[in-house]
Amino acid sequence: MGNKRERFTQLRKQKGTQAKVAADNGISNVYLRMIENGTFTPGRDLMFRLAGYFDEPADSLFPDYFKKIDV
Repeated sequence: MGNKRERFTQLRKQKGTQAKVAADNGISNVYLRMIENGTFTPGRDLMFRLAGYFDEPADSLFPDYFKKIDV
């Protein structure tokens, strides 16, 4: 199980319920909940659509996906 995406949750609550945000973005409540809880990372198109919806950089919404890896 992934880490809960706190910034995503904060912004989602400002927009409304999970049901509203899911409907606004054409996805199911379950899918949105999985994204918010960090158990699933959306595909590129949805990731950037959500970034636009929240007016927030994608790396802020999905820090677990964009974290730098030391090589």
